[in-house]
Amino acid sequence: MSVLTYIESSNGKIKKNGFELASYSCELAKSLNTDVVALTINAEDVNELSSYGIKKIIKVNNESLNKFSASSFADIISKVADNTSSSHIVLCSSLDSKYLAPLLAADINAAYVNNVIGLPTNLEPFTVKRSAFTNKAFSDSSVSSEKIIIGLSNNSFGLVESSVSTEIEELDFEVQNSNLTVDSSEKVSGQISIADADIVVSAGRGMKGPENWNLIEDLADTLGAATACSKPVSDMGWRPHSEHVGQTGKPVATNLYIAIGISGAIQHLAGINSSKIKVVINNDPEAPFFKAADYGVVGDAFDVVPRLNEKLKEFKAQNS
Repeated sequence: MSVLTYIESSNGKIKKNGFELASYSCELAKSLNTDVVALTINAEDVNELSSYGIKKIIKVNNESLNKFSASSFADIISKVADNTSSSHIVLCSSLDSKYLAPLLAADINAAYVNNVIGLPTNLEPFTVKRSAFTNKAFSDSSVSSEKIIIGLSNNSFGLVESSVSTEIEELDFEVQNSNLTVDSSEKVSGQISIADADIVVSAGRGMKGPENWNLIEDLADTLGAATACSKPVSDMGWRPHSEHVGQTGKPVATNLYIAIGISGAIQHLAGINSSKIKVVINNDPEAPFFKAADYGVVGDAFDVVPRLNEKLKEFKAQNS
């Protein structure tokens, strides 16, 4: 019996959530008194995982897997799980993993629990805490299946560094043909993707037009943050749809979320509710977002944002 964790990568580079997944899987393995095996597909430099307790890595390299296929990826994870006698499989909460998880569960006859935010509170039956109702509530879910797939919520566990020596095994699999593939994808225009960002600077119609977005990009650059937007902004074509966050866009679970000129509709709040610290800048003191904010600034974004950016640059210069 072992714990298998599938670590996602992009353009050969391990995604940031992979290190959180590695940390969680190692702690889970300790509670189960077993070992962890990490699986990567078309990842190049995997040695970073050794800093988070991963002692064995299985690398699968196949050019036909450069395009994501839910059934093909699920098939590979299933075979590796069988080869490593894995009873628990840990996935992240990306769209790719959410697509492949049900196929994997059906293939290996496993229970699938998603939105998991912590280690098991009980092993028999296996019980974990999960977020529910777009992070407005929590539930304790128990499963009695011999095999269990865990979908870990992003930014819910954190990183646990533990340097170890790592064994790397390279495997090649015959890939099953599948029509469940991604035919196109949007490229992130900024330097940091929303999925990998610790900080997100997001803006809405209060910016009055796309020509003013340099204020958002400058602040994001100072903070090392990703840029995002509300649904109306992406609908009007001011920003690409890849930057739309909210219930109908990309979910955000960052350490810091800065909302500028966004009123705070229910659909938007539902998608960013998992962020730990929320800062709102809006000239309307009655904006709904202030009720959900940890910190709020009532003021004109065209005045507040440049001044905030200037102070942040001064702070960085003094502390670099």
